[in-house]
Amino acid sequence: MKEINCSNNNNIVLGEGLASEEVNFVIPSHEFSKQAHVSSLQKYEEMYGKSMEDPAGFWSEIASEFYWKQKWGQPVYTDNLDIRNGKINIQWFKDGKTNICYNCLDRNIDAGNGDKFAILWEGNDLGRDATLTYTQLLARVCQLANYLKSIGVGKGDAVIIYLPMLMELPIAMLACARIGAVHSVVFAGFSAESLAQRIVDCKPKVVITCSAVKRGAKTIFLKDIVDDALTQSAQNSVKIDVCLTFENESALQKQMTKWVEGRDIWWQDVVPKYPVTCDVEWVDAEDPLFLLYTSGSTGKPKGVLHTTGGYMVYTATTFKYAFDYKPKDIYWCTADCGWITGHSYVTYGPLLNGATNVVFEGAPNYPDAGRCWDIVDKYKVSIFYTAPTLVRSLMREGDEHVTRYSRKSLRVLGSVGEPINPSAWRWFFNVVGDGKCPISDTWWQTETGGFMITPMPGAWPQKPGSATLPFFGVQPVIVDEKGVELKGECSGYLCVKNSWPSAFRTLYGDHERYETTYFSAFPGYYFTGDGCNRDKDGYYWLTGRVDDVINVSGHRIGTAEVESALVSHPQCVEAAVVGVEHDVKGQGIYVFVTLAEGVSYSEELRRSLIKVVRDKIGGFAAPDKIHWAPGLPKTRSGKIMRRILRKIASNSLDELGDTSTLADPTVVDQLIALAHS
Repeated sequence: MKEINCSNNNNIVLGEGLASEEVNFVIPSHEFSKQAHVSSLQKYEEMYGKSMEDPAGFWSEIASEFYWKQKWGQPVYTDNLDIRNGKINIQWFKDGKTNICYNCLDRNIDAGNGDKFAILWEGNDLGRDATLTYTQLLARVCQLANYLKSIGVGKGDAVIIYLPMLMELPIAMLACARIGAVHSVVFAGFSAESLAQRIVDCKPKVVITCSAVKRGAKTIFLKDIVDDALTQSAQNSVKIDVCLTFENESALQKQMTKWVEGRDIWWQDVVPKYPVTCDVEWVDAEDPLFLLYTSGSTGKPKGVLHTTGGYMVYTATTFKYAFDYKPKDIYWCTADCGWITGHSYVTYGPLLNGATNVVFEGAPNYPDAGRCWDIVDKYKVSIFYTAPTLVRSLMREGDEHVTRYSRKSLRVLGSVGEPINPSAWRWFFNVVGDGKCPISDTWWQTETGGFMITPMPGAWPQKPGSATLPFFGVQPVIVDEKGVELKGECSGYLCVKNSWPSAFRTLYGDHERYETTYFSAFPGYYFTGDGCNRDKDGYYWLTGRVDDVINVSGHRIGTAEVESALVSHPQCVEAAVVGVEHDVKGQGIYVFVTLAEGVSYSEELRRSLIKVVRDKIGGFAAPDKIHWAPGLPKTRSGKIMRRILRKIASNSLDELGDTSTLADPTVVDQLIALAHS
């Protein structure tokens, strides 16, 4: 059995003190542990041991709790994660027939929970709210599913959803799943060009959007963005016949919305006319459920494909155990459904467990920095799951915005999207949770579908800033640059040694890229792209990306995407992008720009370069700092030495290392001299 050394005095028991900088462990209280799903380290090790020794038996037992029209065949799973042994292949519960929408809704209604609230919706503006019970949600889902069928959407067809956090977003996801269509939700902060890329790649039968949305005090005209994207996609030979548009009247009236007759359809004019029951399309466990595009280091977004059965079982199970979910809990995840967190832990994971789920349309600091805690008190939220970026930004605003609210309903906190630094962890624990709430600091990815390394509340001591131990069925390993597994206390590259049910199966239309990106660096393993430390107690500490992807506020942004946008500017001839530490966002975007001959640096040009990134990718990818660069440090073969750029960006000039191998070493001195211009 694992031994965790908590013998020193720098520990506190949950609920009996606050976490100072000297605190090493936060130990679960007896009261919390005795009611927890996993009540001790010993219980965890029993379950984890079974999941490793007999994955088929472990996951089959859990899968049997869901509804299957036809049980899966044998073997329960097959996989090959070693590119040297042929094609990478992962399958779980093959030949089992099920439907995730049925398991989210009908199964819970049949269990007597039809009148339980499924969604508590909070609008951007104070006083705007709505609710849906499980029965009401099913009716709304069925109406949309019937409409989609009426326009020819069927099993395997793609549907693009470009919506803000209205109730219609999870409704649209569930409606697609009910009829076997493959949804691809695009975050409604992406630009027209980014949306068009995704439309061209997956060729959807329909695009679903809304007129506009208010984020804080700002109105964003989503339909205009979609119109622009559909024009661009048509120029690339992908013409969309139907754009279903929800009138979000609080943001923009119908008559003010630009319209294309024959293509654009108002949701409110057609969907409510359809029946409130809809037959279920039973699909194979390995049939696709959704596509979600994530940034790649080549600049072209990657269409991560998740299938149905394994994803359903794994997301439901991780939600239950990582948050110690109980039927009386009110759960709120602040993520947008445009990201994987919104898929797994706003829509599917909570609803599969019959949870009551807060969905928030607005900005967490609007009308002021106390909005989150106003919502927590209003709905008596007991589980609150958010990103370190939000924690750090609220921390900056001051404790008074938190402490003027009760927050007595909170019992579990969670963190997602990037590693949470220990000081932010302590503030979250001390100020938001009053020292009484364990923090589930989850590590996972778009590609993994669900939590991979996470604390389990009540089971073992927590360390501020550590994701702690692996979830059931997950075998993380840390390897060196040669792919050799490191044992004990170490630092290196985080890989996963085995398959798990919710692993993504491919990159849409590009299995070769799937294999090259994730399985070729260290053959025999799934390579996460993250660096990681393991301490003497076996706890895992994520250190961030080791590839060319920057994690800004939990949004993964490929450096190549930003560089590509910048060099599209007529006065920019070359650009290099690196990530730097940012107090609020975790990582910021730091850009080195080389201008065309004869062009002078100016504030106007700086703003123009930022605008081109906003227009081509979205505001969340806007550079934080533009560093004028007459030249870039390159090897004689022309490769940009990003290692040197990172050191200049972070002002770590004593760590530049040997620059003599550069084609022009004097470039480095020029960049340092221009650092503060």
